[in-house]
Amino acid sequence: MKATLSGETETTTTPPSNKYERLISTIAWLTALSLVVLVLFLSWRTLSGHSSNLRSFIDRDAPQISSPRPTAPLDQVDPPIEGRENIALPPTINTGPEAGNAINRSSNLHTTIPDRPQQEINHYIIELGDSVFGIAERFFVSPESVLWANYDQLNDNPHMISVGMKLNIPPVTGVLYTWQDGDTIESVASRFDANPEDILGWPGNDIDLVNQQVEPGSLVMVPGGEREFRQWIIPTIPRGRAGVSRSVYGSGACDGGYEGAYGDGAFIWPADNHTLSGNDYWSGHLGIDIAAGEGARIYAADNGVVVFAGWATGGYGNTVVIDHGNGYQTLYGHLSSVNVRCGQSTGKGSVIGYAGSTGNSTGAHLHFEIRYQGGFVNPWYVLPAP
Repeated sequence: MKATLSGETETTTTPPSNKYERLISTIAWLTALSLVVLVLFLSWRTLSGHSSNLRSFIDRDAPQISSPRPTAPLDQVDPPIEGRENIALPPTINTGPEAGNAINRSSNLHTTIPDRPQQEINHYIIELGDSVFGIAERFFVSPESVLWANYDQLNDNPHMISVGMKLNIPPVTGVLYTWQDGDTIESVASRFDANPEDILGWPGNDIDLVNQQVEPGSLVMVPGGEREFRQWIIPTIPRGRAGVSRSVYGSGACDGGYEGAYGDGAFIWPADNHTLSGNDYWSGHLGIDIAAGEGARIYAADNGVVVFAGWATGGYGNTVVIDHGNGYQTLYGHLSSVNVRCGQSTGKGSVIGYAGSTGNSTGAHLHFEIRYQGGFVNPWYVLPAP
C-alpha cells in the first residue's frame, strides 16, 4: 500500500512473477527432499540385503549377458558315449552373486522316516548280563512273547537263557507259532485266544485271503495271542515233613520235619543293593532279580527255618529257601555259595549265602521270590521302599 495526496490509500498487488517463483521454489525443495528420501531408502535396502529386487526392477529391460562357459581344448574333450550322443547336459545353475534375482535353496539333509510296525522276526544272541525281561523291553514286546517264541530252548523258563544262545524275537506282542500239519486259521486262533482276522491281516504272515493255506513248519505270528505257562519252580516246602525228592529238585532239597524261628511278617531287603538287575516280576518270572555283585552278602529277609540249602535244578543254581512259619516263604537263587544248612534257624538280616551266577544266569545277581500260602507275591509289594 502507498499514500496519495488526497489522503486515500492505494492497494499494491504482488506481481504474478513472484507467485510463480515461489511455486517453483517449493517444487524444487520437495523434489530435493524426495531424492534425499529415495537415496536413504535405497541405501537401507542395499544394506539389508534387498538390493536384488531393485536390481531386477532397474535391469528388467536390459539385455541379459551371460558369461561364456570355458571351452576345454579339443584334446581334452571326452569321447562321446556310444548310443548317447544326443543327450543334453543339464543347465548350469548359477548360485553366485551374479545370479541376479534367482532364489537359492539350501539342502535339507534331515529326512523324517515314518514309524511303521515291525513285521520281520528278529534274532538276538544272548550276551553277558542279559535277561528275558530286558530283551523284551529292548524290542518293545512282552517278556511272555519272548518265552513263547523260544519254547524249544527255554521251555517257558526265563532262567534257561545262556550266553551265546540265539533267540527268536517276535515283531509284536503275541505268540510266534510254528504251523503244524492239520492246523487251520480258526483252530490256531482259538488255541491262543486270538482273532482269526488278526492272523490273516498281519502283513508279515503273507497269507492268501482266498487260499488260506500255510505250509507246515512255517512261523506264523498270532498278534495278541497268549497261552498258559509250563512253569518249573521249586515247590513250597513246609518246615514239616516234606518228602521232597532230591533227584527231581536237586541236592539242596531238605527232608523237613523242623522246628525253629518264626517270622514277624516285616521283610527287609535281602541284599545291600536295592535296585533291579535283569528280570522284574511278571507272569513268566515270579520273582525279581536284585543287583548284587559276585560274592556280595545275601541276608535272610525275615526270621525262619531253612528248608532248602544247596543246588537246585531248573536253572536256580545254589539256592536257599526259608520257611517263616506264618504262611510266608522266601527263596534266594543263583548264589555262589550257601552259608546255612537244612533245618537251621536264621534271624532277620543274618548272612545266608553270597551272590553269584550259578545255574542258568548271564551275570551275578540275586533271584528273590516271596510266597504266601503256596502262591506267589510280588516282592515290590512287601519290601520296604528302596
